[in-house]
Amino acid sequence: MTTRWADDDVYGHMNNAVYYELFDTAVNAHLIESTGLDVRALPAVGVVAETSCRYFREIGFPAPVDTGLVVERVGTSSVIYRIGLFQGDSGEAAAEGRFVHVYVDNTSGFGDRPVRPLPDEIRAVVEPLQRPAG
Repeated sequence: MTTRWADDDVYGHMNNAVYYELFDTAVNAHLIESTGLDVRALPAVGVVAETSCRYFREIGFPAPVDTGLVVERVGTSSVIYRIGLFQGDSGEAAAEGRFVHVYVDNTSGFGDRPVRPLPDEIRAVVEPLQRPAG
Protein backbone atom coordinates (compact mmCIF):
# COMPACT_ATOMS: atom_id res chain seq x y z
CA MET A 1 0.00 0.00 0.00
CA THR A 2 1.18 3.48 -0.73
CA THR A 3 1.96 5.75 2.19
CA ARG A 4 1.16 9.46 2.08
CA TRP A 5 2.83 12.57 3.43
CA ALA A 6 -0.18 13.16 5.67
CA ASP A 7 0.18 9.68 7.25
CA ASP A 8 3.17 10.81 9.30
CA ASP A 9 2.69 12.78 12.50
CA VAL A 10 4.84 15.49 14.05
CA TYR A 11 7.19 12.82 15.43
CA GLY A 12 8.12 11.71 11.90
CA HIS A 13 6.47 8.32 11.92
CA MET A 14 3.09 7.00 10.83
CA ASN A 15 0.22 8.19 13.02
CA ASN A 16 -1.43 5.43 15.06
CA ALA A 17 -4.83 5.96 13.42
CA VAL A 18 -3.37 5.18 9.99
CA TYR A 19 -2.41 1.66 11.10
CA TYR A 20 -6.11 0.94 11.68
CA GLU A 21 -6.99 2.30 8.24
CA LEU A 22 -4.43 -0.07 6.72
CA PHE A 23 -5.88 -3.02 8.65
CA ASP A 24 -9.40 -2.19 7.44
CA THR A 25 -8.19 -1.78 3.85
CA ALA A 26 -6.22 -5.05 3.90
CA VAL A 27 -9.20 -7.07 5.16
CA ASN A 28 -11.79 -5.55 2.86
CA ALA A 29 -9.51 -5.58 -0.20
CA HIS A 30 -9.00 -9.31 0.36
CA LEU A 31 -12.74 -9.93 0.67
CA ILE A 32 -13.58 -7.91 -2.45
CA GLU A 33 -10.75 -9.33 -4.59
CA SER A 34 -11.30 -12.93 -3.47
CA THR A 35 -15.08 -12.99 -3.78
CA GLY A 36 -15.30 -10.73 -6.83
CA LEU A 37 -18.28 -9.09 -5.13
CA ASP A 38 -19.16 -5.72 -3.68
CA VAL A 39 -19.24 -6.97 -0.09
CA ARG A 40 -21.26 -3.89 0.91
CA ALA A 41 -24.19 -5.28 -1.10
CA LEU A 42 -24.39 -8.68 0.61
CA PRO A 43 -27.45 -9.37 2.82
CA ALA A 44 -25.07 -9.58 5.81
CA VAL A 45 -22.03 -7.32 6.18
CA GLY A 46 -19.05 -7.33 8.49
CA VAL A 47 -18.84 -4.48 10.97
CA VAL A 48 -15.76 -3.92 13.07
CA ALA A 49 -16.40 -5.05 16.64
CA GLU A 50 -12.84 -4.88 17.95
CA THR A 51 -9.36 -3.82 16.85
CA SER A 52 -5.95 -3.66 18.45
CA CYS A 53 -2.38 -3.06 17.38
CA ARG A 54 1.04 -4.07 18.66
CA TYR A 55 3.85 -1.81 17.46
CA PHE A 56 7.34 -3.25 17.01
CA ARG A 57 9.15 -0.53 15.05
CA GLU A 58 8.41 2.76 13.31
CA ILE A 59 7.18 2.96 9.74
CA GLY A 60 6.18 5.93 7.62
CA PHE A 61 6.24 7.94 4.42
CA PRO A 62 7.53 7.63 1.68
CA ALA A 63 8.13 3.87 1.60
CA PRO A 64 5.23 1.54 0.73
CA VAL A 65 3.74 -0.80 3.33
CA ASP A 66 3.16 -4.48 2.59
CA THR A 67 0.49 -6.43 4.45
CA GLY A 68 0.14 -10.04 5.48
CA LEU A 69 -3.26 -11.44 6.39
CA VAL A 70 -4.21 -14.60 8.29
CA VAL A 71 -7.40 -15.69 10.01
CA GLU A 72 -7.22 -16.67 13.66
CA ARG A 73 -10.80 -17.87 13.98
CA VAL A 74 -13.95 -18.27 11.89
CA GLY A 75 -17.12 -18.40 13.94
CA THR A 76 -20.79 -18.62 13.09
CA SER A 77 -21.11 -14.86 12.66
CA SER A 78 -17.60 -13.49 13.13
CA VAL A 79 -14.05 -13.60 11.80
CA ILE A 80 -10.89 -12.72 13.71
CA TYR A 81 -8.05 -11.53 11.47
CA ARG A 82 -4.38 -10.91 12.19
CA ILE A 83 -2.68 -8.39 9.92
CA GLY A 84 1.05 -7.81 9.71
CA LEU A 85 2.43 -4.51 8.40
CA PHE A 86 5.87 -4.67 6.78
CA GLN A 87 8.12 -1.94 5.42
CA GLY A 88 11.58 -2.25 3.97
CA ASP A 89 13.71 -5.36 3.70
CA SER A 90 12.99 -6.81 7.13
CA GLY A 91 10.98 -10.01 7.18
CA GLU A 92 9.72 -9.05 10.63
CA ALA A 93 6.43 -7.22 10.96
CA ALA A 94 6.65 -3.59 12.06
CA ALA A 95 3.16 -3.91 13.55
CA GLU A 96 0.55 -6.60 14.10
CA GLY A 97 -3.15 -5.88 14.14
CA ARG A 98 -6.10 -7.85 15.44
CA PHE A 99 -9.34 -7.09 13.62
CA VAL A 100 -12.74 -8.63 14.41
CA HIS A 101 -15.64 -8.54 11.96
CA VAL A 102 -19.11 -9.45 13.22
CA TYR A 103 -21.69 -9.98 10.51
CA VAL A 104 -24.99 -8.15 10.80
CA ASP A 105 -28.15 -7.81 8.75
CA ASN A 106 -27.72 -5.46 5.80
CA THR A 107 -31.32 -5.46 4.58
CA SER A 108 -33.04 -3.38 7.24
CA GLY A 109 -30.76 -0.33 7.45
CA PHE A 110 -28.97 1.42 10.26
CA GLY A 111 -30.21 1.02 13.81
CA ASP A 112 -31.78 -2.39 13.22
CA ARG A 113 -28.93 -4.74 12.38
CA PRO A 114 -29.18 -8.03 14.25
CA VAL A 115 -26.24 -10.42 14.08
CA ARG A 116 -26.40 -12.84 11.13
CA PRO A 117 -24.39 -15.90 10.07
CA LEU A 118 -21.35 -15.38 7.89
CA PRO A 119 -22.37 -15.32 4.22
CA ASP A 120 -21.21 -18.43 2.34
CA GLU A 121 -19.24 -16.22 -0.09
CA ILE A 122 -17.24 -14.78 2.82
CA ARG A 123 -16.74 -18.10 4.59
CA ALA A 124 -15.32 -19.57 1.36
CA VAL A 125 -12.54 -16.96 1.18
CA VAL A 126 -11.64 -16.66 4.87
CA GLU A 127 -11.47 -20.33 5.87
CA PRO A 128 -8.42 -20.98 3.62
CA LEU A 129 -6.57 -18.22 5.54
CA GLN A 130 -7.00 -19.94 8.91
CA ARG A 131 -3.82 -20.77 10.75
CA PRO A 132 -3.46 -23.07 13.73
CA ALA A 133 -3.33 -21.34 17.10
CA GLY A 134 0.05 -20.93 18.71
